[in-house]
Amino acid sequence: MDEPGFGRTRWRRFGLLMLLSVGLSAGMVALVADGALAVGFNVSGQNFKVSADQLVATGFVQYGGVDASIAPGSNPPKQVPEPVAISAMKTAEITNLCQSVVTDLGVFGKVTLVITAGDAGKPVTATDMVVDMTRLDGDADFHTIEIGRDASTMDKGPTNDPAELAQRRQGFFGQQATSVTITHLQQTAWSTMASEFNLKHLSMQLHWGQDECF
Repeated sequence: MDEPGFGRTRWRRFGLLMLLSVGLSAGMVALVADGALAVGFNVSGQNFKVSADQLVATGFVQYGGVDASIAPGSNPPKQVPEPVAISAMKTAEITNLCQSVVTDLGVFGKVTLVITAGDAGKPVTATDMVVDMTRLDGDADFHTIEIGRDASTMDKGPTNDPAELAQRRQGFFGQQATSVTITHLQQTAWSTMASEFNLKHLSMQLHWGQDECF
C-alpha cells in the first residue's frame, strides 16, 4: 500500500458519501418538507451518471445537503426531498468525460443521451463547479485534507455563489482539501453547476435502449 506524504491522504476505492449520516439526512429532508430549508433549484427527477479517467480539482469542499424534485402530476406542485452529498471545487480538469441519462418513453421504450468530451490530451475544464451527488467511487489522492470540520467554517472551496455558501450549515459535518485527484471516477448525480464549463471535443448522441457510461 502506498504511504501518504506529509499533508496527503490516499484512499483506494473510496466512497465520498461517508459524510452523510442517517440522522443528518433525515433531519435535512424534514426541513425541506416543512419549507424551513431552501434548496438551490428543483432538479429534474432523473439522475445521471458520469465517468472519467481522471478528475483533478483545487479548492475542494464537501458536505451534506438536500435537492428537491417535483412529484409527477402533483397539483399544486409538491417538492420531493433528495438527500445529496455536495462537492464544490474552485477549478477542475476532467479527462475522458462521459455523461449519460436514460429517459423512459413508455410504450416506445428507453432512450439514452450520451455526452463525451475531454479526450486527445485536451481535458474538460470547469471553474466554481458544484456537484450534487448520491454516489462517487474512485481512487482518490487528497492534499492537506480536513475531515469533520464544521461545514459553515470551510474556507478552501468556491466563494462566488451565495446560494451554495448558504447550504454549508453550522454544526453539520464537512470536509475540505487543498486539492484532490480522483482516477477511475464513477458518479451518480442530480445536478452540476459551474460558473464556466469548457468541453473540448464535445460529442452528443442519442441511443435507443439503456446504454449508460457505466
